[in-house]
Parts: sequence; structure tokens; C-alpha cells
Amino acid sequence: MKDIDVLIEALPYIKKFHNEKILIKYGGHAMIDDEAMSSTARDTVLLKYVGMKPIIVHGGGPEISRSMDKLGKEPEFIQGLRVTDEETMEIIEMVLVGKISTEIVSELIKHDGDAISLSGKDSSLIFAHKKGASKIEGIEGEVDLGLVGEVDCINTDLLDMFVENDYIPVISPIGIAEDGTSLNLNADTAAGEVASAVGAEKLIILTDVPGVLRDPNNPDSLIKKIKVDEVPKLIEEGILTGGMIPKIETCVKAIENGVKSCHIIDGRKKHSLLLEIFTTDGIGTMIYK
Repeated sequence: MKDIDVLIEALPYIKKFHNEKILIKYGGHAMIDDEAMSSTARDTVLLKYVGMKPIIVHGGGPEISRSMDKLGKEPEFIQGLRVTDEETMEIIEMVLVGKISTEIVSELIKHDGDAISLSGKDSSLIFAHKKGASKIEGIEGEVDLGLVGEVDCINTDLLDMFVENDYIPVISPIGIAEDGTSLNLNADTAAGEVASAVGAEKLIILTDVPGVLRDPNNPDSLIKKIKVDEVPKLIEEGILTGGMIPKIETCVKAIENGVKSCHIIDGRKKHSLLLEIFTTDGIGTMIYK
């Protein structure tokens, strides 16, 4: 496709999404690889300059585990969920707020995007409660994961203030409890909650896979579109498995709470963000009502 055709194809989408909030969840390769991070940041700034209002929520699991190793603390997981004691929580805050968030802001500023780093604790941005002990499949008795939180509400006034003044908020998924305790939040879940609360047009989750695949060994078996009511059948058929299930559940919940569409795309592909938003075919999997 010639460059000019790409621009013409993009025009209706630029018009449609003008002034709309787009929630982008940075994860996977888009954060680990310097080149991919720079490219994703540039694309995010481009969204802003064509009239959209991007908001970022980021993860940082592998980086947290690496920092724990360096500090001589063994990361502990129960079926993929990080057990979070006070010392681990300190490391999580140090990595997410002190390192990753500021790195993303630096990249955005490098491409002339005004950006601000926010922890979910700032001005009670993400108010949460500690997740109680619960039953986990395959484990006897109830499991307490420690300082792991569930979101209660989002301080949308704070986000609106920054967005209306042309800033790109970059949010670390840390919640604050009523007593001021920091809580570790799942980044996908936090992204979905923020997207719903601010009335985002889209929630875009950047991952290390092309999207939802019918056959995990065949990248050409991408499912381009999934209706919300098709999700239970895809889980039953074993097409949605492992870490993709919580991502899809986050998307379903966000759509039920008013987000128009959710997209799971490959952050390793150059300009995947722009291709998903501005082209008819898109590049990943779209979940819609």
C-alpha cells in the first residue's frame, strides 16, 4: 500500500476518534526492548497530535523479578500470581514508579509529548482493598497472596485534569487502601478499570503474541474479531487458555462498563498501535459487543 493510501485510509478513523480517550496498556516486548519502547512511545504521541487523548497503564513483572533477584529476594508465585509481602511491595513500587514509569515518560517527552508519571497512590488515583484469602484451583485450603489489591474506584477528576491540559498520564498499577497501605494490582485489570472509569473509546493491550490464535503454533490462525458473547465458548473449546483468559476477561468487563472496543495486539510489531487504530483490517484481535 502506498503511503498516501495509508493516510487516506486513516482519515475516517482520525475523524471518528477525535477527542476520544484511548487507554493503552504497555506490556511485554513494548517495554523490555528499547527500540520497541521508543517506537510505541512515538506512536502514542502521534495519537495525541491527531486529536486523541491517550492514557497509559504499564506493567513490569519481569523487571520486578529481576530486581528481587539482585536484592537477594526469591520471587514467589502461586499459579502465576505474585505473593506480595511488605518487602516485595517496596521493590514493586521502586521498580514500577521509580524506574519503568519515568522511563516511559522520558520516551514520550523525547518525541515531544507532554507526559506525567502517576502512581495509583497519587491523590488516591486507584483506591483499592486487599484481596482476601481465596480458594485457588489445585491448592488445598485458602491462599492469602499478601498485599495484593482489588480496585474499588478511580479518581477520574485527577486524570481529566491532566488529559484536558494535554498531558499523557503514565500510571503505575499500585493501589492505595483506606489506611494508606500500598497494594500490588494486576496491570491488565487496572488498565480495564481506568478505561471504564474515564469512558475510553478503546482499551488496547500490548502483548508478546499476535492476538488470540485458534492454533497457538500457527501465527496465521489469528482470530480478528471476537464478540463478547463468544468468549465462554472459546474458553470451553480450549482456544482461550492460560494468561490470555484474564486479558480477555478484563476486556469483557471493560466493554460491559461502556468501553466501545478492546484490542489485544503484538507490541513486537512496528507501529502495531497505529495499524490497529487506523486501518480497516487492524493487526490483532478486537473484542466488541
